[in-house]
Amino acid sequence: MLEMTDVTKTYRVGGQTVRALDGITLSLCGGEFVSVVGPSGAGKSTLLHLLGALDRPDAGSIRFQGAEIAALDDEAQSEFRRHSVGFVFQFFNLLPTMTAWENVAVPKLLDGSRMAKVKSRALDLLAVVGLGDRAEHRPSELSGGQMQRVAVARALMMDPPLILADEPTGNLDTKTGAAIMALLTDIAHQDERSVVMVTHNLGAASATDRVITLTDGRIGSDVLAGGELT
Repeated sequence: MLEMTDVTKTYRVGGQTVRALDGITLSLCGGEFVSVVGPSGAGKSTLLHLLGALDRPDAGSIRFQGAEIAALDDEAQSEFRRHSVGFVFQFFNLLPTMTAWENVAVPKLLDGSRMAKVKSRALDLLAVVGLGDRAEHRPSELSGGQMQRVAVARALMMDPPLILADEPTGNLDTKTGAAIMALLTDIAHQDERSVVMVTHNLGAASATDRVITLTDGRIGSDVLAGGELT
């Protein structure tokens, strides 16, 4: 589904050049829940941004379903993000004045759909993530775990083949975090989506199908759930 070949990304920080990613090559498949771990500064967030077309590599290739993402112009990259990628963030990023179902509907609204036409799908997705009875609640009336479930439902609104999660359990207690991990696993396995999660939580990472470790912008290890190197 998604292939990175010899991808490099550098930044200028304080007059110095920092190589965030240094020749990354990897492939990701549908139906696979992959975690990316490593110390701060290892390149995890940069990797996620490149996969989601939020940034461009300095060199190398990123191909999604056969198309070169890095070669897309700004408008085409925006279209790619809107239709092919669902984002889940650590801090939920829900709109406080909107109800749960309205927050889920936001991607469709930004794509030009009318609220009345997307409500049914938003309600269905809330039911999928176990929040069918919280559709009319605003974020302030929801727990952290419930807000993250709303965020996951929102990420699914456009039915994207790729889900990118940035520390999705970072603000949750252990039990709630485990429930979110189970939900993301189901999304990958049942719907044949590719789910990529960046995390510092090694316990959460161990629950995924595959763990990629980044060190100084390079892949240190790439291990399947059974312990086999890919």
